Amino acid sequence: MTTLPVVKPVSPAPAAAAAVKKVNIIGLERTDYKGADSTLCAGCGHDSIASQIITACYEVGLSPERLIKFSGIGCSSKSPAYFMSRSFGINTLHGRMATVATGALTANHKLNGIGVSGDGDTGSIGLGNFKHMLRRNVHMVYIIENNGVYGLTKGQFSATADVGQELKHAGRNELPPIDLCLEALAADCGFVARGFAGDPKQVVALIKAALSHRGTAVLDIISPCVTFNNKDESTKSYAWGKANDERINDFTFVAPQVEITAEFEPGESKEVELHDGSRILLKRLDQGHNPTDRYAAMTLLQQAREKQMFITGLIYVDSSRESLAEHENLGDVPLARLPNEKLRPSKDTLQKIMASMA
Repeated sequence: MTTLPVVKPVSPAPAAAAAVKKVNIIGLERTDYKGADSTLCAGCGHDSIASQIITACYEVGLSPERLIKFSGIGCSSKSPAYFMSRSFGINTLHGRMATVATGALTANHKLNGIGVSGDGDTGSIGLGNFKHMLRRNVHMVYIIENNGVYGLTKGQFSATADVGQELKHAGRNELPPIDLCLEALAADCGFVARGFAGDPKQVVALIKAALSHRGTAVLDIISPCVTFNNKDESTKSYAWGKANDERINDFTFVAPQVEITAEFEPGESKEVELHDGSRILLKRLDQGHNPTDRYAAMTLLQQAREKQMFITGLIYVDSSRESLAEHENLGDVPLARLPNEKLRPSKDTLQKIMASMA
């Protein structure tokens, strides 16, 4: 299944070189990937994530008309309005984004899907839908804008809130948080990563890699709520993220159709090949985490949970599983574009079926 358009760049004439610098490989400007002006609180991490989605899609040359956006309910689910205004979009019911996305991307598996959800939308009312979508391995990027609160309904605790966390209007949280990356691994998701909205360079690289993954790619991005949950002691705050961000790896995504050069710090590198031939170059740090080892990924997340560590980077990747479209052998023509005679029985056939039941 082709995720990103493969277009051979044409060398520009010297006089046109300056103009070419303003467009990407498919001839679009960055402004072609923008959406409406944000209505979120100033400084919200969600706006930073929307900006990084714009940057990633622009830099890899993704056609906006080939993208479909999904969201549920909550502050996070307003985000798709702020990027890719030329793309299709479906704002679904609370917790039902995964289900609607499964149906839409089954009807037209040639589209690229990006879903933006929140920790409440995914970890509470939508957890069952989320887990079953991962089991099916629907081909899409699933971004969780994780702030630990229900910001749209004035700051109640979400399922990812820290134990002992105190909020002005909600009191003290005594329940353990759900780790959505662990939930994704348990459901056999083949791409699991965590980022921090305050680290745009890393978020862009993770989104680029996720866009080229074969099935569902989950990005749990800590996105501070500046209104209800930005106390320094909160693991969902800017202060905590900047002070305690522990990178398990550092990597640069390299698309196969465009040569990209990058400088690396000294250290061992590891290359992971994705299904479409794209590459993720991983730089090993002292932790020595192997993102192709599922059990090591689970252990890492559990240790981080026990220590309340904030880890970011590519946690796990496995491109061997078939996507839902591949498993169902949906073919080259999307179901949504098949003519009626191929989708429904003829009148004569239906009459024979009815007669057989008489």
